[in-house]
Amino acid sequence: MDEMKRLVDKYPGGYEAFVHHEVDVGPPAPYENASLVTHTSIKQVYVRSTLDDDVDSIMALDLKATIAVQGFVVLPAVLNSTQISCLRSACDVIRSLAESGEWPHLRTLPKQFPPWSSDPSNGIWGIQHLLHPDMPFQNLFSASYFNDTIIHTVEQLLDCEETDLIMELYNLLVRPTRDFELRWHRDDIPPSATAEEEEKRLQEPAWHAQWNLALYDDDSLIVVPGSHKRARTGQEREADAYEKDMPGQLVVEVEAGDVVFYDNNILHRGVYDSNKARATLHGSIGHVASGNARARNVLQHGTAEWVERCRFDELEEGMRHRAEMMRRKLVNMGKVQGGATGFSHED
Repeated sequence: MDEMKRLVDKYPGGYEAFVHHEVDVGPPAPYENASLVTHTSIKQVYVRSTLDDDVDSIMALDLKATIAVQGFVVLPAVLNSTQISCLRSACDVIRSLAESGEWPHLRTLPKQFPPWSSDPSNGIWGIQHLLHPDMPFQNLFSASYFNDTIIHTVEQLLDCEETDLIMELYNLLVRPTRDFELRWHRDDIPPSATAEEEEKRLQEPAWHAQWNLALYDDDSLIVVPGSHKRARTGQEREADAYEKDMPGQLVVEVEAGDVVFYDNNILHRGVYDSNKARATLHGSIGHVASGNARARNVLQHGTAEWVERCRFDELEEGMRHRAEMMRRKLVNMGKVQGGATGFSHED
């Protein structure tokens, strides 16, 4: 039985009562036995799957090679219509809590990087800590984070086993209260870095995988394909922080249910339209070998403050075992690093 549907059926009134609005997203895309589709403007690997399908075909594809070349890869239709409906409804509830001040972990306007205020009065563009033990519907979000499709994709991208994986971040990016743009950036390399510093950092192993899982059609992410492998060009360094036509840029267009994995040090930005529905699950999973190289980027979001209380008792046994194993590794990271390691950017 679908894990999200099983969890939702536990709520009073069951699934029909929980999904309080009709959502017509159509049937999930047909499973095409891991066939490849070539984008008209840039080569991308696509694999048809759902969270509950056989994931052997994903493992057969060389997603690591694809993301190594272009810096991102899109997997369409990893969520079916039931899963999308469940998650949209949960996101509606927590957005209401966030905007009313009842959930304090926010991404507030107009700030791009942490730390953020817990005051929503100036508007929000994201909600933090979907795996937090006090998060409403934490079990639903957990089922979308620890599922086979996400986990096996991360295993391939990091060339590792499940026992190497560590729980990291899971947040929600939402339609902003007003139009909002992020400046061009790399997530863990400041803009002040010299070309030599950039080259050195970019040659280090990527000890994590990062993704955006869209619950509505989403064209917010803009990237410069291939820029994760090189220092910025002179033109990129001199460009306006909000340059609308960066040379070589590509708008990553995804449909509801699609997921895009991307190297977080690709040169990228976000453009968020206050008139477009948006609920995009923004997650990352790391490798236990990451150490100091990754700790700052994870712990700057405050996860060490609550992860020891986190439980996944409502998940099915196999997923629960996986979640607990990965959670314990994050607890250990927090203890080793002392819970705080500063921030990646000054904002």
